[in-house]
Amino acid sequence: MQRGWILVATLSVVATIACADNSNKDKDKDRTKVEPAVAAYFKNDDSGTDSSVTVEGDTLSYHAIAGTIVVHPKGWDDVTQSAESEGAAPETEAAEKGPKPQGETGARAAMFYVYYAKSGEKPENRPVTFLYNGGPGSSTVWLHMGAFGPRRVITADDTHTPAAPYKLVNNDYSLLDASDLVFIDAPGTGFSRITGKDKEKAFYGVDPDAWAFAEFVTQFLSKYGRWNSPKYLFGESYGTPRSAVLVNMLETDRSIDFNGVMLLSQILSFDMSADQPEFNPAVDLPYMLALPTYAATAWYHNRLPGKRPPDLQKFLGDVQHFAMGDYSQALQAGAALNHNQRLTIANRLHQYTGLPVWYILRADLRVDGGMFEQNLQGNAEMTTGRLDSRFSGPTMDPLEKQAEYDPQSASISSAYVSAFNDYVRRELKYGTGKQYKPEIDVFRSWNFLHQPSGVPIPLPEATNVIPDLSTAMKYNPRLRIMLAGGYFDLATPYYEGIYEMRHLQIPPALQRNIEYHYYQSGHMVYAHEDSLKQIHDNAADFIRRTDNLNQ
Repeated sequence: MQRGWILVATLSVVATIACADNSNKDKDKDRTKVEPAVAAYFKNDDSGTDSSVTVEGDTLSYHAIAGTIVVHPKGWDDVTQSAESEGAAPETEAAEKGPKPQGETGARAAMFYVYYAKSGEKPENRPVTFLYNGGPGSSTVWLHMGAFGPRRVITADDTHTPAAPYKLVNNDYSLLDASDLVFIDAPGTGFSRITGKDKEKAFYGVDPDAWAFAEFVTQFLSKYGRWNSPKYLFGESYGTPRSAVLVNMLETDRSIDFNGVMLLSQILSFDMSADQPEFNPAVDLPYMLALPTYAATAWYHNRLPGKRPPDLQKFLGDVQHFAMGDYSQALQAGAALNHNQRLTIANRLHQYTGLPVWYILRADLRVDGGMFEQNLQGNAEMTTGRLDSRFSGPTMDPLEKQAEYDPQSASISSAYVSAFNDYVRRELKYGTGKQYKPEIDVFRSWNFLHQPSGVPIPLPEATNVIPDLSTAMKYNPRLRIMLAGGYFDLATPYYEGIYEMRHLQIPPALQRNIEYHYYQSGHMVYAHEDSLKQIHDNAADFIRRTDNLNQ
């Protein structure tokens, strides 16, 4: 799950160029009318139901709405194109110079959502939080059914969950106690669909994706009268760069200030990804930032040489100091590092990761995420999990350099997908005759080029949205940020998020607007029940401290 963005920054740029050269290949032919199978997703068939949930001992009633909101890509003129599609002439010179009418062939997306609102409350007295997973290409089934929805599916803590029947229970840690919730599926995922000419180009990319979400949020606020509610974003994984671009877009382009942004398992700069950084030579930060997570994982699986440190946080503090000190200097030295220095660093890495010294030397002191996952428990022919390194699974091919699959994803995905497909139809009364797509492959179509604020063109480099979050925080100096992550996350290592936040382009005083929360869990911190309770309590407290309702 949420694996689509994992390829390194260099590959993302290459893929962008490739998809630009092949933008009209491997696509559906343009149609003058929407196919009946697609049209079913674009009709207004919202479904409303009432129920209740007990959160940490308190029962609250809520109204749930499952449905879709249709959005258009940037450049769509709602007045001109609606009129022209009905045969009317443009009424203004500006309209005549605007985009050509798209009619039924114009690209558009029906974005699926589930909206939970506490019963009997005025909208202005309740915060509203927009939640989404990442990928890109992932639906939001994971946050919905594992974290903050009123029902959650039970999965095994760090082993493969047995096959159906799966257990769906009241979610004692639903965030509905602190905020109304809107779970959103990105265009093309879940029950969301895209259609029309050049539909992939219109929605699959860093900037088009954020635009679609901005359109959704704007329409949602009007549809449900939430303009005067305290507002929050909650993004996980690729949902964190989406949040950075989105909050900046909403605030600077649409004059919609948000109270807070919650970032779970963050990656804002793809140059820092631990996935195959060897394709981006001379950029050594990924190895330094992943090292504390390697150490935490070796600690969890008892692979460290010598006595296991009793205090994980203190141990990781030592690793972080080494990573940004001696290890950083050694990597920066490159070929200038002599044999004795290399051996000294390799021995230190062995102490922190449990990997053999000979292997570390052969890897030139640079072990990426996939190599670590394949080799940490290689003598037992077990592959270590990527999204959650507490998990293990049988190795597909012991001779492979990199792990070929993610045991964590394999262990819990069926439970999430099966439980949601049952829940959405049985309890929410939505989805009859429709297919729910938990994940889609968008990599070949995804445009990783990004145009930050104040830059005249998209930048031909690895995606980096640090400038967007920086701009949003300066534009709205009261914007609060909550950063959360798991110590056992090899997809977006926790120390990477800390490093990114410390390099935001903001005045020192605004650093006080950021708070940090880390858990003994993985990428999906809520997959571990103790961590789920902690992140619920942290998020609920964050909202209550920043919603301005008591001022």
